[in-house]
Amino acid sequence: MSDAPRCPWRFGAAHAVSTDWPPGPRAGWGGWGLLAELSRDPLAVLARWRAEYGDVVYLRVWPLHQVVISDPALLHEVLVKQHEALTRWPRGMQVFGQLYGHSVFIAEGQAWRDKRRALAAGFSRQAAQDAAPAMAEAAGQVLAGWPSAHPAWRADQALATLTLEVMARLLFSLELGEAAPTAAQAVRTVLAASHAELFWPASWPDWLPHKRGKRQARQWLDGLLQRQLHARLALAEAAWPDDLLSRWLRLHRADPNAWPLRAVRDECMTALLAGHETTGATLAWWMWALARQPEIQAEVSAEACRILRGRAPTVADAPALTALRRSLEETLRLHPAAPLLSTRRAIRPITVGPWRLPAGTLLLLPVQLAQHDPQAFAQPEDFCPARFAGHEASTHPHWLPFGLGPRVCLGQHQAMMELTVLAALLAQGFSWRAAAGQPAPQPLLQVSCRPDALWLDIRRRVG
Repeated sequence: MSDAPRCPWRFGAAHAVSTDWPPGPRAGWGGWGLLAELSRDPLAVLARWRAEYGDVVYLRVWPLHQVVISDPALLHEVLVKQHEALTRWPRGMQVFGQLYGHSVFIAEGQAWRDKRRALAAGFSRQAAQDAAPAMAEAAGQVLAGWPSAHPAWRADQALATLTLEVMARLLFSLELGEAAPTAAQAVRTVLAASHAELFWPASWPDWLPHKRGKRQARQWLDGLLQRQLHARLALAEAAWPDDLLSRWLRLHRADPNAWPLRAVRDECMTALLAGHETTGATLAWWMWALARQPEIQAEVSAEACRILRGRAPTVADAPALTALRRSLEETLRLHPAAPLLSTRRAIRPITVGPWRLPAGTLLLLPVQLAQHDPQAFAQPEDFCPARFAGHEASTHPHWLPFGLGPRVCLGQHQAMMELTVLAALLAQGFSWRAAAGQPAPQPLLQVSCRPDALWLDIRRRVG
């Protein structure tokens, strides 16, 4: 990607506005071949088009006009300064709405603002800090069941189960136990099915035979949520535990018209799916990066052992875990869990660099490509946590794994706290390297992006 054409208007340079479309690949018949390419390997195809055509690429897929923006400064321009001219792509929201209902992730306009405001307290920095003990307790119980030594441990699946247990604790004060692997597989199934549907102009009904897997997975997850809702409502409110479900049921009781039980269910499903899959994927990429660079793993582990001395991490420990923080931030730069932000649609003409784009244009926003930009980050393909020495990544204008603008990820504080707690426990408790014969895992994009298979030779630390 370092060979991408350089444009003189990048990063704030003055330019004349053109009404022409940006450069891009030939559409062919209707542009459907371009869509087929994207469906097979979106990240690799977008990287190739960026190398060939630059940071702004035009795609004509009839009847739509689509523009891919991978310039970090232009992403900031459209998501922050021109956000009022954008909505999310209706087709994408239709697909995700099958899972998330009308949650804050799906809602637009005033409905979104009302939901975001009501939910904000549960996802604030303080709420994330308050949840740290529950995160550590839930994770500690799961990690106690990990093997003392295993030459080929399927780490990506184990981490998905781990983060699902943590999310179940934060949402429902629930221990999934033996049901956790089934729940994790159900999440993977519905997300994979949703991702595949994004590349079709319409969705086949879920009752068709070939959609049996998605249908059964949705039913299993809906059953889990409904059981938790009804069990909580059967308790006196004074007996409710302090978790997200209780917060949202209090919204329901305070204003049942604005927050019917269906709305509570929708937020629970969104948090369960998005909140665990992204964290598990990030930890998998983090473990792989440290397996490949044992000197960085040794530094991170020594720091965790020195500071924690065998106990669970607390909020007070976080500022001292600087090597661990930098390694997580660099993982999020190289492998953002959501490498493609939700596609936006311009509801009125907007200016992107030197181009004036008409209303109706779709904007594809690959933040992973932006975070691999050589003008934003030196040697962007290297795992180099030292690039964030002396400052937090969040202060870097082109570090954007949680998105930008008003619709920045609502759960970003919870995600960073959970990553810190879980990574500290892993670094203190285990050492690992790539299993014999393990090739570099390939990115598997199914809404979030995780390694397709990560096998590690793992050992529990003693003493």
